[in-house]
Amino acid sequence: MRLSNRNKASVYSFINTLLLMFLAGGIGAYILEEYRFNILGNESYLFIIVPVLMLILFYLSGRQIFEYDSDGEAVHFRNRNIIPFLNKPLSDEFPKYKLLKFEVISVFFIKRLYITISSKNSGSTILKYEISYLTRKEINDLKFSLNKVVKTNNEKRAKNK
Repeated sequence: MRLSNRNKASVYSFINTLLLMFLAGGIGAYILEEYRFNILGNESYLFIIVPVLMLILFYLSGRQIFEYDSDGEAVHFRNRNIIPFLNKPLSDEFPKYKLLKFEVISVFFIKRLYITISSKNSGSTILKYEISYLTRKEINDLKFSLNKVVKTNNEKRAKNK
């Protein structure tokens, strides 16, 4: 199964640009308020605080683009940000038989996918991906596909014992 929200990159770029323009406008409004009009008093700081909080919220939600591919014998995960220099993109590919379990954690508006894979050195390794920008249907499809792989792996392990 393939899952990708790469086609929404232009929407996320637009939102990012809009938030940056909102911040620039807020800074301009703050400067005009402080040095020209002086009507609001201390509330004029909201012109800067609100856009900064919205930008922080946008970036804290995680990397915007998530791609998953389980076709063939390997599972491939890619997670990147629309702004290339902001975060290092994640890209992991491993055989399906190494997938032990997965967990989707949702806290407020932040969603994370934790994948546990078997490793020769340490026994198991946990990989973390940010899936906050996936829709509920995409997350359900991802869970269904990963459940299928984990179930197949558990059946093979039980058969070999």
